[in-house]
Amino acid sequence: MKITLLSGKTFEINADLGFDMKIIHPGRSRRLTLRIDKKDRVAVLTIPKYCSRKKAVSFVESHQDWVLDNLRKIPELKNFQNNDVISLFGKEYQIVHSNIRGNTRLDKKNKILYISGGSEFLHRRVKDFIKKLALEEFTKRSVIVADKIGKSVHNVCIKDTKSRWASCSTLNNINYSWRLALAPEFVIRYIVAHEVSHLKHQDHSAYFWALVEFLEEDADKGKEWLTENGHLLYMYK
Repeated sequence: MKITLLSGKTFEINADLGFDMKIIHPGRSRRLTLRIDKKDRVAVLTIPKYCSRKKAVSFVESHQDWVLDNLRKIPELKNFQNNDVISLFGKEYQIVHSNIRGNTRLDKKNKILYISGGSEFLHRRVKDFIKKLALEEFTKRSVIVADKIGKSVHNVCIKDTKSRWASCSTLNNINYSWRLALAPEFVIRYIVAHEVSHLKHQDHSAYFWALVEFLEEDADKGKEWLTENGHLLYMYK
């Protein structure tokens, strides 16, 4: 990552450090800071307007053990595999590969997610099933919650985003990340309440948050869980 200073000079900080970093330098930043982006599995260095190459590199090197230790704590990426136990809308199911053609289905009674087809396609088929289930569930839940405040949802889409968990447009279209299907039930309820509240308030004003809390009593709990554990939803590729 090349960094351009106000002096016009540039330097390649990753080459100096020996490992990759995400570099940001917002105009209002006054000091060097480090954090871990758990979703992208990379350290993030914030650099102020005036900062020398030597100072930036020295700062990161002095915190290198902290960076590497926290990166190691992030769960390794993995594929969905046979016999994995996953959470789907707050309930645990075991993934079971089935040799019976067309047997991809959710057995709620026995808490099993049967996935058919070749074993080499199991990961993709599990993702496809979750996305389909997510569309059904989030559409149903969004409509029900929106009805409570006299609003309607125009359309619901399922996406694979990293910048935000969900979004609501001025056209009453709501997008949800498919990964939210893997979150605890109270987190899902919070996200739905959050996005539906945007149907009435396209901002994050006090009125908006009051409506979120009215629609979901565990809103604070859901918001806190995502802040602390949201990266775990990115464990699967």
